[in-house]
Amino acid sequence: MSKPKLTPAQRTMRARMAAYRSWANTSDRTARTEPARRSADSRFEQQVDPAGVLPPETRAQRAAAARSAYFVRLAWASARSRQLRRHNKKNKK
Repeated sequence: MSKPKLTPAQRTMRARMAAYRSWANTSDRTARTEPARRSADSRFEQQVDPAGVLPPETRAQRAAAARSAYFVRLAWASARSRQLRRHNKKNKK
């Protein structure tokens, strides 16, 4: 006899439980996330200096600006999405 399939909400809840359990057992959170931070930093450095010709300090400054632009763009898209959702909800009434 097979188990019933999980709903999307149940799968989400199961994943959240696993994530919380995992973080509860992590003694050094900074060390655990270091590879992801290093990868993100590398992405922005590649974006601003694909040939690798800039001095490290200049590359770091430009990468920081690219990172800021990326997160501002995400925030803008999120705010715009919420605005459109509110607008559409109001116009359906």
